[in-house]
Amino acid sequence: MPLRKLGIVAGCLAYGATANAADGGDQGRLERAVDAAIRPLMTENDVPGLAVAISIKGKRYVFNYGVASKETGQKIMNDTIFEVGSVSKTFTAALASYAQVSGKLSFSDKATKYMPELAGGSFDKISLLDLGTYTAGGLPLQFPKDVTDQDKMVAYYRSWHPSYAPGTYRLYSNASIGLFGYLAARAMGQPFDTLMQDKILAGLGLKHTYIHVPAGEMRNYAYGYSKQGKPLRVGPGVFDAQAYGIKTTASDMLSVLEANMDSSGLTDGTLQRAIAATHVGYYTVGNTTQALGWETYAYPTTLARLLAGNSSDMALDPHKIEPLNPPQQSKKDVLLNKTGSTNGFGAYAVFIPGRQIGIVLLANKNYPNAERIKTAYKILTVIESLPGSGGAQ
Repeated sequence: MPLRKLGIVAGCLAYGATANAADGGDQGRLERAVDAAIRPLMTENDVPGLAVAISIKGKRYVFNYGVASKETGQKIMNDTIFEVGSVSKTFTAALASYAQVSGKLSFSDKATKYMPELAGGSFDKISLLDLGTYTAGGLPLQFPKDVTDQDKMVAYYRSWHPSYAPGTYRLYSNASIGLFGYLAARAMGQPFDTLMQDKILAGLGLKHTYIHVPAGEMRNYAYGYSKQGKPLRVGPGVFDAQAYGIKTTASDMLSVLEANMDSSGLTDGTLQRAIAATHVGYYTVGNTTQALGWETYAYPTTLARLLAGNSSDMALDPHKIEPLNPPQQSKKDVLLNKTGSTNGFGAYAVFIPGRQIGIVLLANKNYPNAERIKTAYKILTVIESLPGSGGAQ
């Protein structure tokens, strides 16, 4: 399938205003850099469609490649909706942080305060922060396949026993951060999906971001593709909304990064403080600092460090942590990132507040994280060399 670049848009897309492309020099260099990175990536990984969204000091660029459906030939457009997998965890972190800023909970509270049906077991000693930072003691990446509903979820947690003392080891886990989001919603007294829509998605001004894609938007919802090339979309699961349930466009995801870099444009002061709180680092593991949803690195950083921090080893194996006491407050000279996948989609979001640079890669195939990191790093290197970008030091 030939790759066709379907458009470049610069301007404030999230707010309904579209501007002309940037000056030809910078625009041309950026376009060539994206082409040089994306075309071979898609060919080598057999990716049907991919959107790249970039923000540089408030100026936006969106590059669309390939197709949203191989069956119909529908092209990737600015309104194409992708599954972002575990990038959803950054949204869940923002909602839990919103609950804390609002005084509805404290991250030091034990899980059983909000879920008394787990009292008398391991969760009497596990805090909300432990759940939100994957340090509950070894909760697995996925629930066992027989955990399919609320009752089975409760029974699973009641029978689960940690392998490590809470707050000592990191093991990346949907069952951990999923419960974190679920308990935050309980503390706020409303369903998670409702709170996510009303407090976070609406608060960020996102017009095309959903947990459940409405009927009127299904025509824009891309099909993901398996390794065998079969079309598929994510199915329901316990804590799917909290752990991997967000569907969004590249432009909306760029709005999320811009709000993380500068939240002054948000009208909800509670949301402003909540977003800032998700950048606080709680421990280090290797060269990575774990915040809420986001992982952070001192910036400038190296490609090797980003690859190590986003490796399969980091995602699948337990790692001893070094707690930060007190927690590390948000800084400007850092890079924050998050990968995300479903069976048919692969996403990567990265931003540098001090440079006001954000990059989003959304694809309708789950291809290796390492390839996403390398591609974004190539684009970032070019951005840093552009006049007026801040420049690499």
